[in-house]
Amino acid sequence: MNERRKSKRLSMTGKLMLKALGGDGPESEVAIDIQNCSRHGLGFNCARQLMIGDNYQAELTIWTKEVINVFLQIVRSEKREDDTYNYGCIFIGMPDSDRQRIAVYETVEELVPHDDDDDEE
Repeated sequence: MNERRKSKRLSMTGKLMLKALGGDGPESEVAIDIQNCSRHGLGFNCARQLMIGDNYQAELTIWTKEVINVFLQIVRSEKREDDTYNYGCIFIGMPDSDRQRIAVYETVEELVPHDDDDDEE
């Protein structure tokens, strides 16, 4: 199958601030299980149900242990068998400097072999 994505997908950790931007409710924080990330957006699993089209703030921890603060818009949602949700989102208003940090991570992931890659064979 041909890869149609604009960018390679990367693994990283993060957390999501569960206060819709522009909302006046209390803010809470939830850990998210990031499945993949690119310069354009990310996919993650979360126990909370979120609405397509809503915008959220998130903190992504990259390989250098630096934290990138980003804003996300949910564009895809799917309920999983384990009653959690899988989401796809795009970055909104991300500075080019942060996009470049993710691009560097992308390059490093392509060039450096990982021990866990051997486990998949």
